[in-house]
Amino acid sequence: MSSLQHTPAPEQSWQDAWSDAQRRIPAIRADIAAAPSPHPRITRVGKVDAELLDAELVQLLKEPLTKALSLANSAFKAQFEPELTLLIHVVLYKFSVWDQGASYGAKLQGLKYASPPPHFASCFRSPSGLPGSTLALHSALTIFVPYLHGRLRAHALSNAWPDAPSSDRRRKLWELLTRLESLHGAAGLLNFVFFLWNGRYRTLADRVLRLRLVSARRHFQREVSYEFMNRQMVWHAFTEFLLFLLPLINTRALRRQLTTMYSRLTLASILPAPLRTLTGSSDAESSEKRHRRGKYWALSEDQCAICAENASTNFADPASALTSLASVSPYTSSEGSAEPAGDPEQAPQFPIHTPYVTSCGHVYCYYCVTERMMRTADERSGAGPKGTQWECLRCGDGVVAAERVEATAEGPDYASGVDDEDEDAMSFEFGSEDVDTEFTDMSGSMGSYADSDSGMSSN
Repeated sequence: MSSLQHTPAPEQSWQDAWSDAQRRIPAIRADIAAAPSPHPRITRVGKVDAELLDAELVQLLKEPLTKALSLANSAFKAQFEPELTLLIHVVLYKFSVWDQGASYGAKLQGLKYASPPPHFASCFRSPSGLPGSTLALHSALTIFVPYLHGRLRAHALSNAWPDAPSSDRRRKLWELLTRLESLHGAAGLLNFVFFLWNGRYRTLADRVLRLRLVSARRHFQREVSYEFMNRQMVWHAFTEFLLFLLPLINTRALRRQLTTMYSRLTLASILPAPLRTLTGSSDAESSEKRHRRGKYWALSEDQCAICAENASTNFADPASALTSLASVSPYTSSEGSAEPAGDPEQAPQFPIHTPYVTSCGHVYCYYCVTERMMRTADERSGAGPKGTQWECLRCGDGVVAAERVEATAEGPDYASGVDDEDEDAMSFEFGSEDVDTEFTDMSGSMGSYADSDSGMSSN
């Protein structure tokens, strides 16, 4: 009974425990603040990625500058490319490591340079808080020494130092340079092995100067983002699709159809029929169709309009010049213009050879009209359905077919022969030099193209 009477109440025991904990909380906080914070784990791949990002940034900045130099003078690119790379490295080092304590690649990875040990520190401090003398030596080892090495090696190779005699001073300097390169390569390999082992110093310059990359944030978490990779893959797939699709599109036919649609888009085509009748647009449109003319409507009928167009090639436009030169008739002279001759007795400037009449009633050379009709049918860049009809240069209508012009001889009919006087008048010697007669083979005919896309047929 006595022991039960002296047992404390539950409320009093909780109050005593809370009071005791309140007295110990300040001591626990002080111990936590005095304890060293754990260092975040820095992955080695992050440091290597930072170096690769810095190299890619230098290449991105150097490419447009080298192109600009090559446009100014093609010799500047090969002559001043090392100096241009040196300038880019110095500017990037000044605005990144010297001012902010980390390169741009390291900042993208969430890293920065930590201060070296006290015996490497100096009184002069850079804007980033790192010792100025340490950063000056670091820039000299990472920027200026590689530049001097590249210049010296290029000078030695251009002056044939490796081919000099063994007793020559230049040969000895070349051998010394190669030994130093081998020694530097071996030291770099050992440093990389140690870097993979402990992850401290990424390069030889960092190890010599005790510059170590640490996390820029206390709570560091490496996050791998595939957004850029996905964007590159989508763009690559889109470009591959365009490269596959563009050769299948007939750009000339598409441009021709758009031009035709634009030319047909008039006020009469938009307005309804009653309004067209009131405004008189239908009459104007019909009169315009009746008075439609081609490019060479004023050229005389005894001349070939295609030959005239080929002769007046526009060399200011390379595309049209090549197209016109490819279709030049072998009978066409390279000089002259499309203007009709003023003298009717003068020989035509663009005579018609082997005349063929088109479905619209105009005459052209066989070679010219055949080439135009077949090319238009292949490229589908003309008028008519699917753009397979070539537009006449005189009237602008689509040419469906072309037939050979049949010449009719005028004179008396001879039932049983000719008179002696007429025979003597018509006879001539083939070997005579006084006769200047041009023979044209009219026995040939143009094959049927009814089944082809050109739509040209012959009889």
